[in-house]
Amino acid sequence: MAGGAAAPVVVRVQHADFDVAAETARLTAGPAAAGAIVAFTGLCRDEGGRLSALELEHYPGMAEAEISRICREAMDRFSLLGLTAIHRVGKIAPGENIVLVIAAAPHRHAAFDGASFVMDYLKTSAPFWKKEHFADGRTGGWVDAKESDDRARDKWS
Repeated sequence: MAGGAAAPVVVRVQHADFDVAAETARLTAGPAAAGAIVAFTGLCRDEGGRLSALELEHYPGMAEAEISRICREAMDRFSLLGLTAIHRVGKIAPGENIVLVIAAAPHRHAAFDGASFVMDYLKTSAPFWKKEHFADGRTGGWVDAKESDDRARDKWS
């Protein structure tokens, strides 16, 4: 953001949880140019009690590069003032955070659109894989991509 604050785009892939309030405070530090902040936090679902965890893997280096590319495109396309994208990997239990996207913009529409754009492309373009771990102790296969995610991404074309 402006005024010597932290870099306008922050991208991290990490095992550790994140603090939404701390990340929002970091993004909004400095002059008050932002008129809107939109934060999206994706959580692990228990799928009706059948999941004990979701295991996420990524292609190191490539995942970060692709998320950075998506974020730079969102910054330009929606004239964002700042953007944070954090994605967790490893075993994540139901109710725990998986992904965080925070967009700062002068106005709400740009912030909403920027955050939505990043999530729609993150779900389809960044190299992450999910494996289900069931409550009964079984481990499932890798989760297939969803056509609905592709359709959500395609609306931005």
